[in-house]
Amino acid sequence: MQCIIVDDEPIARKGIKRLVDEIAPLELLDSFNNTESASLFLKDTKVDLIFLDINMPGMNGLEFARTIPDTTLVIFTTAYSEYAVDSYELDALDYLVKPIDAARFRKAVEKAIAYHALLLGEENKNIEKIAENHIFVKSDRRFFKIKLADILFIEALKDYIILQLDDRQIITRMTIKCMYDSLPKTAFIRVNRSFIVNKEKVDSFDHRDVFIKKYEIAIGSSYHDDFFMKMMGEV
Repeated sequence: MQCIIVDDEPIARKGIKRLVDEIAPLELLDSFNNTESASLFLKDTKVDLIFLDINMPGMNGLEFARTIPDTTLVIFTTAYSEYAVDSYELDALDYLVKPIDAARFRKAVEKAIAYHALLLGEENKNIEKIAENHIFVKSDRRFFKIKLADILFIEALKDYIILQLDDRQIITRMTIKCMYDSLPKTAFIRVNRSFIVNKEKVDSFDHRDVFIKKYEIAIGSSYHDDFFMKMMGEV
């Protein structure tokens, strides 16, 4: 389960990192001392869980929590207990008051891991890979057979994805990561946090954008090298 820490206090970041390192399912991707840097990171990187301080300069943790994807879980970490009510109005998974007790931290993380597994389980019910050249995707209580060769690209929209075909769209409840994990990597390329493209449908591209028919899709900075390797070489 991939996580980040957002806290303007170096000692707090170090303490939370130590607690994270003690829990095997957690993988700490990075730590940030402000929400602006964390926001830029989230544009190109899928994060499952954020340990988020509230009282920070600039955009505070409560404001930042309103901007993150619905599929990203939040555990607030703060020295101010009076923010608890506001945090739960934002559907925060838990609220930890500093100094954070190790047992209390583990309990919050166990809740996050269980909820994350539940979300993945619900997503996996919506897709079933049947053969090398097609998949079945559940939408509107029906399973649609979709040929992989007919997919132009796949777009994330909050906790849904849109499969763009030549003549129609199929929308289903699922994260883009779950979808990407189900696709053959030789045919499909993740170009940014929100888009997967069908390599064979790409008409042209430059160092910033991919062009498929009338659509223009930006290439995320952290996906740039992988995209060019797969398009220009063989994987």
